[in-house]
Amino acid sequence: MRNVQEMLGVEKLSVAFPGRQVLEHVSFTLERGAFCGLIGANGSGKTTLLRAILGFQRPAAGEIRIGGVVPSRASGQVGYVPQKLQLDPDMPLRARDLVELGLTGHRLGLPWPSKARTRLVEEMLTAVDGENFADQRVGNLSGGQQQRVLIAHALIRRPKLLLLDEPLANLDIRAVAEIVALLRRVATAHGITVLISAHDMNPLLGAMDRIIYLANGRAASGRTDEVVRTEVLSALYGYHIDVIRVHGRVLVIAGDTEDPALPGYDPGHDPVHVATIP
Repeated sequence: MRNVQEMLGVEKLSVAFPGRQVLEHVSFTLERGAFCGLIGANGSGKTTLLRAILGFQRPAAGEIRIGGVVPSRASGQVGYVPQKLQLDPDMPLRARDLVELGLTGHRLGLPWPSKARTRLVEEMLTAVDGENFADQRVGNLSGGQQQRVLIAHALIRRPKLLLLDEPLANLDIRAVAEIVALLRRVATAHGITVLISAHDMNPLLGAMDRIIYLANGRAASGRTDEVVRTEVLSALYGYHIDVIRVHGRVLVIAGDTEDPALPGYDPGHDPVHVATIP
């Protein structure tokens, strides 16, 4: 019997590219309104997993359920904020225009003016604290402001699941904290399940209900204190890992990685890293 509170279910998911197994038997479930961090190094399969959930990447095996059913492609239940979006400063597109495209961008032609649509755009801008820059060109906004606009764009169709691919990358410390607090507030206030990918778990520690940690194509999931443990991550990576907590931060430290045959070996990197291993 399915959990009626399940918003996202991933069961024994495998994805392979030519010559490379990206994901192997990845399984986890997220309940409605959960805030979850998808943590892993670059190349660990975070974006591939998000694309599979969206229906853009066909898995080799496994099942994905959204709202308890297996969709042919992600429906209006899913909002998505992509990893990179180049916004030209000269493009005559205001923040409010980009948010509105979340409703009208899939339609042909110019939409008729609508008071209801205008109110909804204003509501979404207010939800992300974007009223003060609503009429500015999106290309002239700061990185944190652009992220707020993209989140509003993704939320305007009232999704039940929000996927974000590295939204904290290239933001300063203050903007990172503000975006995390915003997403936590959205999840709580609107009952939206949030899955946010990141290579560093530390900015998310105070907000996450659950964590999915990817390494070597495999995943460990659960509460942070259940997953971010020496024995769990050592099993995931296939060699000894030390987990150290200091001053409210988590350090994930590789053991002996001097053997080039070991996964994660990279002579150009220091073996001590915050939150993940390159």
